[in-house]
Amino acid sequence: MSQTTTTTTTVRELLPEDVVEDILGHLPVKSSTRFRGVSKSCDSIITDTTFITRHFKLNLNQSESLISTNTHSGYLLYTTKDENSSPSSKQLCTAVCNNDRTLTQVSSFEIPAFFDECKIIGFCNGLLCLASDEKELCHIIYLWNPSIRMFKKLLATPLTDEDTISVIGLAYNSQNNDFKILRLLSVFLGTEAEAEIYSLSTDSWRKVVISMEILGGYEPNFGTIDIYPPCIFFNGALHSVAASSHHVFILSFNVNDESFREIKWPPTFLYCVPGYFTELALFKGSLAVFIYGNNHQGVLCHIWVMEEYGVAESWTRKYMVQMDWFWDGHFFGFADNGELLIKNALGLVSIDLESQNRNILAIEGADWVGSTTNSMESLILLDGGK
Repeated sequence: MSQTTTTTTTVRELLPEDVVEDILGHLPVKSSTRFRGVSKSCDSIITDTTFITRHFKLNLNQSESLISTNTHSGYLLYTTKDENSSPSSKQLCTAVCNNDRTLTQVSSFEIPAFFDECKIIGFCNGLLCLASDEKELCHIIYLWNPSIRMFKKLLATPLTDEDTISVIGLAYNSQNNDFKILRLLSVFLGTEAEAEIYSLSTDSWRKVVISMEILGGYEPNFGTIDIYPPCIFFNGALHSVAASSHHVFILSFNVNDESFREIKWPPTFLYCVPGYFTELALFKGSLAVFIYGNNHQGVLCHIWVMEEYGVAESWTRKYMVQMDWFWDGHFFGFADNGELLIKNALGLVSIDLESQNRNILAIEGADWVGSTTNSMESLILLDGGK
């Protein structure tokens, strides 16, 4: 018998299984997966659904406690091509946003080649959701855990009407320790909007019609609803911009009780913005709305922030920003410190809205960027997503 086998056997004999589980549960994801090869017993423990859940909750608690230490300004996730590889592969990278406005990369994962036709449409607690922009493929959705290099392919309902808009969001149900996907479907000037809700714990979809009765709307003849991306997870709910024939509002979906509600739009009619369009985002831990419009200098952006979640009267117009970069650039939302993230001819740039100072970030070729307060890794999907 080899020395390694003898040592492993001795450890197993000396330590009760619950102690072994506790030790493994406190290890980082990379270390935990390495221990799968130590013995069948360790592999059985690590791939068990109960252990994966316990490990996830511990990591989540640790990640949330680190947020309060304020040692940095959150994390940036971004995708970029690795030009040094042949053929060039696409990478998902995570970088710490240091308080001196520099970035420090902390991880890099190669994106599977068959994701080339997909884009990242949501990320939450170490899990990413991807889907295609193409109408005939947008019912194929992937859940991907890059830290363990595992994914799960999901099949929603294929679209039969080419005028249908599909909006997808990923969320975490804290009450049931479950991940959910919301797929919103609306047909321009067509039938009532529908929702498909996927639960990872049951590995199943179910359908809901989004009607006035479900929303508790206050207008008669509410009519059909058009829904627009993105679908943002915040405060235990997913949010999208929606519009009926009468008004614009924010459609909210509570992932814990699976209820829909309407959040009133800020009073933008008080500030007429010719030729405007809108974007939903998060700003320093609050729901925010961008209202873009034309003025004599180009594009003017009005930024409204809901200072008290769910209270329509708390909408406040915080900033008016001249967006001379807009038509030649791309909008990625806000970093956790409140700086605007855009891509223009200079590359990836962050803008301090107070001072209007710009910082060119040392990231080349980014085609998707996201900001998050935590960058936790997990073993979710190691058991096949059951």
